[in-house]
Amino acid sequence: MREPILLPLDQAELAVDLSGSLMRRTVHPSGLRVLTEHMPSARSATIGFWVGVGSRDEQAERDDAPGSLGSTHFLEHLLFKGTPTRDAYEIATSFDRIGAEHNALTAKEYTCYYAKVRDVDLPMSVTVLADMVTNSVLDEEEFENERGVILEEIAMAADDLADVASESLFEEVLKDHPLGRPIGGLPETIKGARRDDVDRHYRNTYDPSTLVVTAAGAVDHDWLVAQVVAALNASPEERWHTDREALPVRRGQAHVDAIPNVLATGATAAAPGTLTAPRVCVTERPSEQINLMIGANGLRANDPRRFAFGIMNSVLGGGMSSRLFQEIREKRGLAYTAYSFGASYSDAGLFGIYAGMAPEKASEVLKLSLLELQKIADSGITAEEHEGALGQIAGSSALALEDSETRMGRLARAELGAGELWDLDSSLTRYTSVTPAEITAIAAEIAARPMTVVAVGDVSRAGTLEA
Repeated sequence: MREPILLPLDQAELAVDLSGSLMRRTVHPSGLRVLTEHMPSARSATIGFWVGVGSRDEQAERDDAPGSLGSTHFLEHLLFKGTPTRDAYEIATSFDRIGAEHNALTAKEYTCYYAKVRDVDLPMSVTVLADMVTNSVLDEEEFENERGVILEEIAMAADDLADVASESLFEEVLKDHPLGRPIGGLPETIKGARRDDVDRHYRNTYDPSTLVVTAAGAVDHDWLVAQVVAALNASPEERWHTDREALPVRRGQAHVDAIPNVLATGATAAAPGTLTAPRVCVTERPSEQINLMIGANGLRANDPRRFAFGIMNSVLGGGMSSRLFQEIREKRGLAYTAYSFGASYSDAGLFGIYAGMAPEKASEVLKLSLLELQKIADSGITAEEHEGALGQIAGSSALALEDSETRMGRLARAELGAGELWDLDSSLTRYTSVTPAEITAIAAEIAARPMTVVAVGDVSRAGTLEA
């Protein structure tokens, strides 16, 4: 069996042939990590500056220390607003005038600032992104302007009932765990955010030890390492200089030891074949549909059973031929869409099912969704379903890797996560080795975990939601 590529923190240089593309990795003495994947014949590249800090790393305010809730997302916005040498307009026009795709994202365990550009524009992209990440001034006036922008973003999400349901599911399933908090913050945390607290969060969490730079496409590795190191050393902020004493490098599994693992196995399992009554959480909103989500504790990102889960999830709700879609939409016409999903992090995970339907149909959709999961838990999947799931996973994975942005993100998530890179061949080999018994076992374990149901919409018209 082909094994994943290990990314040890004590190995300064690594080069691997990924079936035609060359992946290289440098761990600088400062803790900075640079990974590239050179794609032959590419005329563009995607580059990302990833910081191993997400919404889960924020702290609530205490008597002895200020809080940082909402700071990670706030900071993502502010880094576009200016440095000592570039204002917000100059940053925007730097990318717009070359037709680049540029943006940023905040997640629960990392933040990323990225650009997709022609090969000839890569030097400018490195310069501007590095300047944004290392030299943001966090101007007070821009801070207040962006407070309003973020509140509008949160309000926009609050008008999307599927988003409301998703946020509620994470909160209800993960409870007081930091992963249960919304990534963008709450209106009250954004309204209460102070510029000095966000600046403190920036200075305490952004430095070479948390920075991973990845690029894929038409990129030369040695050139990129030199450019990034030079950009960091040019920063007026001493914390970015690569000749200072290195701090311990951050990696996702550090969270495993930091927070007690109360979520990895779930609560007491039910007897095999038994459907336990789920806990129902209702949010009343004027709507023609109910957005229904069903969830339970899932798998960690490095759980060896994630490959069996991937096949099970594909069969249950991974496409138009899946059991949920066929049973709920095609056979009964109860919903426009129905699917299942998994979200995995360094020390916890979530399994979920989603469907949107008229309120009067909600109870039936709830029962059918749990029943289809239980059927796999009791009887497994067919050989035809197994083969189809492998084909779906292989095809979708291969198509995704046609894009340099996907490859760039794959490098970063491997480096910031468990420190192992599963290329296409190694991951498909692992999926192919999954046995029917392993698929049944993971379905049975998830089905036996306590379920939470989140219903958002005009739930009063649905009557009593019962499984």
